[in-house]
Amino acid sequence: MNSISKNLRAFAADEEGIALTEYLILLGLLVGGVIATVGLAGTSLDGAWTAWSTFWDGMGPTGAGEEEEGDEG
Repeated sequence: MNSISKNLRAFAADEEGIALTEYLILLGLLVGGVIATVGLAGTSLDGAWTAWSTFWDGMGPTGAGEEEEGDEG
């Protein structure tokens, strides 16, 4: 038990260990925030990507060719 307390005190006194801990906490908060944001906005993003996909599908050369053929008749 005495060696564990010595190790904890040494870790607490080491500034690099404290900085590493702070960075890990910050990284965890950032990752959690990104996951929460994507989770909450996921359905909206899905609708937006679907709309963009539909838009770009209509812009292709086959879409333009079909409109021209329909105008001739």
